[in-house]
Amino acid sequence: MKADKPYQPSLRILARVEQITILLNAILQFESPADMVVSQFFKAYPQLGGRDRGEVATAVFDVLRHLKRYRIYAQSVKGSVQRRLALLGLSTAIGMETLSQALTDPAEREWLEHTQSIDQSALAFGVRFSLPDWLADQINALPEPEALAQALLKPAPFDLRVNTLKARREDVMAEIMSDQRQRFSPEATPFSPWGIRLYGHPPINTWDLFINGAIEVQDEGSQLLALLVEPKRGEMVIDFCAGAGGKALALAAMMKTTGRLYAFDVSAGRLARAKPRFARSGLSNVHPVVIRNENDDRVKRLAGKAHRVLVDAPCTGVGTLRRNPDLKWRYPESGLTEICAQQSRILDRASQCVRPGGRLVYATCSFLPEENELQVQAFLDRNPNFELTDAAAILKNQAHLTVDGPMVHLRPDQHQTDAFFAAVMTRKAAPPAPARKAKLELAPAPDSESGIEPAIEGAIEPTLEPVTESKESST
Repeated sequence: MKADKPYQPSLRILARVEQITILLNAILQFESPADMVVSQFFKAYPQLGGRDRGEVATAVFDVLRHLKRYRIYAQSVKGSVQRRLALLGLSTAIGMETLSQALTDPAEREWLEHTQSIDQSALAFGVRFSLPDWLADQINALPEPEALAQALLKPAPFDLRVNTLKARREDVMAEIMSDQRQRFSPEATPFSPWGIRLYGHPPINTWDLFINGAIEVQDEGSQLLALLVEPKRGEMVIDFCAGAGGKALALAAMMKTTGRLYAFDVSAGRLARAKPRFARSGLSNVHPVVIRNENDDRVKRLAGKAHRVLVDAPCTGVGTLRRNPDLKWRYPESGLTEICAQQSRILDRASQCVRPGGRLVYATCSFLPEENELQVQAFLDRNPNFELTDAAAILKNQAHLTVDGPMVHLRPDQHQTDAFFAAVMTRKAAPPAPARKAKLELAPAPDSESGIEPAIEGAIEPTLEPVTESKESST
């Protein structure tokens, strides 16, 4: 790899300002996710080295986190708003003093230094924490709103999950600590027994640990969700909204690659991108299935058969703002009603796959009550054959994590995870059938003692193919 050129402060910093300004002009159209636009920008500027890219990305995402406040600062004087936003973001990436010394316009330098003297505590809540009005109102209605809002402004750490079929956490930790990778300050996650937390931007897609399937990228909150499902060896499990497959991989590993795990998703593209992850993992019990919607015939065929069903529902995603700060500007308040209706439909249909005595786990990466506890309560009101199970007690036993129950709320300010919600429900056991006098003919035996059926038609078997992905989903 070509080494970065020696750092030349004034010329390189001024060039960096122009690059960030160009990139912000594209991102602030909010037509595509910011990380996608940044990736396309780097492809268009291949001459940028690793340090250059780091500065650009840090500056851009800092602007997205603080956009509302920064825009007020930028609009207070004449000139290009985008350039002034770029200056504010770059001051975070390389330091105010370094940037100020490189600026040739005295008025620009004076404005930038003045922004540092503004008393942020005097600003309105939504401005201080750069939130759209509707989201500021939602957060203000929660306990300790300022702590949550402040935590959402900070970059998230980089969490890994160790694939226990291939490695032990202590061995992976020792390997990371044995060379230059220790600069990412690896530490065991406090709750997940498989998690490792890194800081910075580790290029893990180049690590043998990743290529060989010993580690995956996954936020600790998502790892804890697998503990709530608690799948057992030989069971039938459904990951109803599998996405990029991160939680399916964790569940399948807990099952010791036995039984059958169906990974449902409406996006063939997402499941296709998950296939290299399944191949790396060495798991053979994951069966990806593309469905048209929650009413697909392949879903109906599994009615009453699954021991455990996970619904990690489509949601606003506001719990991931540390990683996706542009989301708060791209997601409209009007979308909340529609997404809640979709969650309700999915939850009702997924619940029909649960066998009597089986477990249904509902989760979102959101802190909004409409998507979380209100959604669960409405489901229980519609479905008296399900009852709430104490999810907090499960986490206390499995992860030594004490939270208020019975539903689980995780927050970045309190648990250092994405904001995350989960509820566990159990389908009540069916009453015993009345005895019949007539002698019944014995039914054919199922495939195994657990009663698992053969693979359903339309399942996509995992394909063992070379790893081509350069970026993995955090879930």
